[in-house]
Amino acid sequence: MNRAPEPRYAWYVVLALTAIYMLSYMDRVILSLLVAPMKRDFGISDTQVGLMQGLAFALFYTLVGLPIGRIADTRSRRNLIAAGVVLWSFFTSLCSLAGSFWSLFLARMGVGVGESTLSPSAYSLISDYFPRERLGVAISVFYMGVFLGTSASLLLTGSVIDALAHTPTVTVPVLGTLAAWRITFLIVGVPGILFALLCYTIREPVRRGLARSSAGQTSLDLRAAFAEISLRRGSLIGISLGSVFQAVPSYALISWTPTYLQRVYGWTAGQSGRGLALLLLTAGCAGMYAGGRFSDRWQRRGIAEGPLRVGVVSGIGTLVMPAAYLAPQPLWTLLLLAPGIFFLSLAMGTSAAALQRIFPNQVRGQVSAFYLFLLNLGGLSLGPLLPGYFNDRLFHNPGMIGASLAITMGASAVLMLVAFRYTYGPYRKDCERIEAGAFDQALESQA
Repeated sequence: MNRAPEPRYAWYVVLALTAIYMLSYMDRVILSLLVAPMKRDFGISDTQVGLMQGLAFALFYTLVGLPIGRIADTRSRRNLIAAGVVLWSFFTSLCSLAGSFWSLFLARMGVGVGESTLSPSAYSLISDYFPRERLGVAISVFYMGVFLGTSASLLLTGSVIDALAHTPTVTVPVLGTLAAWRITFLIVGVPGILFALLCYTIREPVRRGLARSSAGQTSLDLRAAFAEISLRRGSLIGISLGSVFQAVPSYALISWTPTYLQRVYGWTAGQSGRGLALLLLTAGCAGMYAGGRFSDRWQRRGIAEGPLRVGVVSGIGTLVMPAAYLAPQPLWTLLLLAPGIFFLSLAMGTSAAALQRIFPNQVRGQVSAFYLFLLNLGGLSLGPLLPGYFNDRLFHNPGMIGASLAITMGASAVLMLVAFRYTYGPYRKDCERIEAGAFDQALESQA
């Protein structure tokens, strides 16, 4: 029986997945306020900090994500997410025991392996709960977990560091005496088991939008799946590259803005965490929601490339970001960061939704994994790395972090809008193929 999912429960699924995504970002960005104590205890450079925040996480996140995408297309997505939550929470807690740069690097890789299960499965689940014309808003709301989690991590980590500023060590049952800054890993990692249980309140929906093979079957082997993906490779590569250049400034913002506020303006970890968290919660979440609304509205009006238009607008608006890091006073920095973060956030959810619209159900997890492979290999690696690298190699001055961020933000914004603009044509053709009935939207198969 072909029944549309009940809207109220569909939104519950989005909110539950958003909460889980929030947890993942708390674990992912926890290092951004720990730069000073890590450098002091491990004796590492800004470049190494950037590698730990980006490459250590992205390396296995990207590689493991490809086979996980296939699993998401053929197995229970709910169970896959639950297993990932337990895994990344364990490795986040393990970070508290790291005794060197390399042991922390390896623990961060474990966090990446766990988190690689979430997004491909979540995109696919949401696409089965919502019609194509409402996917932009639904996935944008899911993406709010990025800023909700980042803000929660900044607030929590900053508060812990400030509260323990005069307490160099803390004694923890079983683990013994730990440096105070390490406690934040336990505070964020241990509650993960509760979020794993939350996964089991999500029902596996009927899979919708299945393609038929030449024999009329709905199961696609790897060769047939690759053929479906290759048919739309222009859209996939163009949207992925646009998202890479959107992700670079996003991760640079999250990874280095607290350090910028501390080094340039002398703010404490708590002050810089609260300042950035407020901007992300207001301007960031507003930008995501607005991007989803604009995307869905343009598509309802027959503008097929609506999601990509959002990306172009995002690139143009993000050009205000460099000015924020070159401002002479903290007030001006915050005033300029607010619109910059709003525009930067517009395309975060709509890019993923754009891909879900044009691919059949059997390959959405694999497409999402490839998209995230490029997104994280490029954005998550380069975003945290480039500002630190420019500091060490170009300016040879930690106090020039503002200029390093400005270069990273400005160049990425230009490349973002170019990539999205040049993908208009291929994406229109793929949307026309969908409208012509390239795969049977009404066809169903139990997950």
